[in-house]
Formats: sequence, C-alpha cells, structure tokens
Amino acid sequence: MNPCPAELNFASHLAALNAPRAAKPAYIDDTRQLTYGELAQRVARMAGALRGLGLRREERILLLMQDTADWPVVFLGALHAGVVPVAVNTLLTADDYAYIIAHSRVRAVFVSGALLPVLQAALSQAPADVEHLVVSQPGTDLPDGAHEFESLLSAASPAPAVRTLSDEIAFWLYSSGSTGKPKGVVHTHGNLWHTAELYAKPILGIRESDVVFSAAKLFFAYGLGNGLTFPLSVGATVVLMAERPTPQAVFQRLVRHRPTVFYGVPTLYASMLASPALPPRDQVAMRICTSAGEALPRDIGERFTRHFGCEILDGIGSTEMLHIFLSNRAGQLRYGTTGKPVPGYEVQLRDDNGVPVAQGVIGDLYIKGPSAALMYWNNRDKTRQCFLGDWLKSGDKYVCDPDGYYTYAGRSDDMIKVSGQYVSPVEVENILIQHEAVLEAAVIGVPDPDGLVKTKAYVVLRAGFEPDAQTGAALQHYVKQHLAPFKYPRQIDFLDELPKTATGKIQRFRLRALEEATP
Repeated sequence: MNPCPAELNFASHLAALNAPRAAKPAYIDDTRQLTYGELAQRVARMAGALRGLGLRREERILLLMQDTADWPVVFLGALHAGVVPVAVNTLLTADDYAYIIAHSRVRAVFVSGALLPVLQAALSQAPADVEHLVVSQPGTDLPDGAHEFESLLSAASPAPAVRTLSDEIAFWLYSSGSTGKPKGVVHTHGNLWHTAELYAKPILGIRESDVVFSAAKLFFAYGLGNGLTFPLSVGATVVLMAERPTPQAVFQRLVRHRPTVFYGVPTLYASMLASPALPPRDQVAMRICTSAGEALPRDIGERFTRHFGCEILDGIGSTEMLHIFLSNRAGQLRYGTTGKPVPGYEVQLRDDNGVPVAQGVIGDLYIKGPSAALMYWNNRDKTRQCFLGDWLKSGDKYVCDPDGYYTYAGRSDDMIKVSGQYVSPVEVENILIQHEAVLEAAVIGVPDPDGLVKTKAYVVLRAGFEPDAQTGAALQHYVKQHLAPFKYPRQIDFLDELPKTATGKIQRFRLRALEEATP
C-alpha cells in the first residue's frame, strides 16, 4: 500500500479517481440516479454555494439529512470547500439537536424536509449561531429566510477544491451518547483514506463492478464507510434508502437492485431470517456481507449463509476509529468470533491496570491505527481517558484464542460478576438466541433478595411461542445445558422489543435503569 499523501482533500481525491467513469451511476436513491460526473459537478457547486453563504474554511455546518443523493453532495461539497460537516443521527430528539448545535457552533444547517419540524424545535432552544437553513426536498413551505437545496445549488458557481492536509480536520461525527451527552468525534481527511485502503480493498475486496447497499445510515461511522468512502474509492455504485431499514424495505432493495455487497447489523440479520418475506437465494445477488455494531451470533451467521450462500464478515469498528479494525475474512471465517486484526492496525487486551493479559483471559480492548480520531471536541477529560498516546481504549471486553481469533465478551460497563466470577452477557445471549423460541435477548446483572448479583434475561420471542413460565423454564434449562451453571439467567422477562440505539445496538443500560425504577 502506498503511504497516505501529506496533502489530501478527500473530496477532490475521489473526483480525480472517478473522472474516467463520469457516465457511470454513483448513487441510486428512492427517486433518482446520480452519475459520477453529475456527482462531481454538484460537489463543486455545493462548495461554491457554501462560499456564497459566507462559510469560511474550518467553520462547521450541521448535516441532518436522510439517505438520499443530496447527503453525499453536502458532505463532499463541504470537504471540497474546506468547511467541516457535522453529520448527525436522524433519530434524535429536539433536545439532543439543540445540545449538538450549541456544542459544535455550526453556522448553517442542511436538513431533509421530513426532519424540519424537530430541527425547528431544536433551533428554538439553541444559541443564535445558526445563520443559514437549507432544506432538501421540502414537503411544505419553507420557513422564512430558509433556502431550498436545489435552488441554492443551481444558482451557485462551481468552486475549486481547497488544498488541505491529510491531517487536517475534515468532519465530525457524534457518538451515541449512551453514557452521557453525545461526544463530538473529530476526524481528518486522511482517516477516510486509510479506512478504504486498509479495510475496504484488502478485507472486503470491494471493486468497481460492485453494487453496494448499506442498511446502516450514512450518519453512522460504519454507514459512512459503507455508502461513501469505500464505493467511491473504487468507482462502485451505491443504493441509498431514506426509510428505516425494516426487513421488508431491505428485501425490496436486495431484489430490485441486486446489490453484490450488503452491510447490515446483527439485529437486522436476525429480523430478516425471521421474516416470512425472506426472498429465496436466486432472487438476490449478494456475494459478500458485513456486520458491525454488535457481535454477530454464530447461529445467525450460519443460518444466513445456509440460506443465501454468502458469508457475513463480522467485525468491530467504532466512531473513534471510523471503521472496522478487527474482522473476519472471506474463506477464513469463524462465526461467533470477530476475527483477527485488520493489517495496519494493532490490538492488545489489557487488565484493569493496563497490563496485557494472558491468552484466553478476558481483557479490555486497546487499538492502535492510522484512522483514529484526533479528539473529542471540547472534552479534554474524555479525550484523556480514551486516547492514550498511540492507543485508543475502546471500552469493549474481548478474549483471544490460540489461533488469534478474537471473541467479544461485552462492553466494560456491561460485565456481570456472579459468585466472584465474570459473566459475559453476550455469551449468555448467544446461547439463548440459538433456542428455536428466541428472536432476540439481552442479559444484565440484578441483585437477588440477599443483595447478590445474578443474571437476568430479557427475551423477545419468535411468533408462535408463548411468553409464559413454561417457556422461561425451558430457556433456563437450555442455557444450563450449554454453559456453567452460575451463568444461567435466574429471571427471564419477555418483551415485545428490546431498547436499541438508532444503529441497532442493544441498550442494556436502559434495562438496568428499568430494574432500578421497579419497586
């Protein structure tokens, strides 16, 4: 691999790479198609529009938009102009957006028409730093003083790309905020380049002939790589979907557009396999799939491969590392593990004192690699806790086997100590979902009447199974057959659905809060 160039504007880098394929489709969304030539023109015009609004280099804009072809135009147009896009989750509350707007001090907001009401509620709470509002695909009349996206773009003149360094701040993403206020994660132009060169090309094997579709949205670090960085780095075609990634919506795109690369998350794969509308193998064209966000249970991976004939490469990445740094590989896959380190990254498992643990011992996962974020914006304490010299402390627990495969043991905050021994909630959950009655499961620790911590499971059942004591006893017996007795859940509660983040991660902390609130 060639070294990352010292001078790099990632937007102009992509435009130069794809200049020879101007007529090829770059994006296909729900209503239109955008060729690589049109994308390059619109990105240059967006840069000109930002300058016309008075945005200066290194100033920030908020990107609160659904996955349409306008999203990459705004993101890359900002990079092209040296302006910093702050991409945010489209499923947050007005309070969350008000906090992010104040924290990032954005001067302009780009928003999809469908998200305008929640944004306006946020703007009524936020400081008056926002000077411009640009609405993509407005469904109603524009607010006073707002710009309509297409009109703003068509009136702008193309602007040349700003010369930026690979280490220069390019964009921000906000963490999920599951343990407090969302954190602004600051990334560079070079970080995008590294994820494509280290993971997308050698591990995923993405190529120009691929059609790719990501259920994970572009605002998510995983989705940004899937739907922008990776495909545009090789000239592939991207399918975008504005709506929520329900199994039915995903099936429609898999059958209609026949993507060859599909990116999902474990909860979606489980829901797809449980759906009566699951298409047969001959109606789709997937050659490879990926999974991230949470560990992919072995049973789900094996059943998916049996049905569709393609492997799911389970891996782990993070907002701070931008994309996947530990992954399975095609032909060397071991379901139930997260695979091995991606070449170019180093990982270590350490104990509570920061000392590397022995093989087979659960430890905290530390990562070193070139795509690490610079910092958390205006949060020195958290930055110091997580960014430790060349190393990043992930907050995940892992164990490594003699063959070098890493297996997820849970978040550091989620580990349960029962009878003086650590229990990984993921280990118990993976056994539960192998039972024919279980669609999803989450395990936490709760005190018994004597104040001793025991495991408790929250379970979502498949259709046709009753949430009664008999089912609960059968699940407890099933876990006892497969794990050490002290690990089985002493209590089982049945839910219609588990609390999750917008990216599909189970929020065990909300289940713990539910327990604490129960008299």
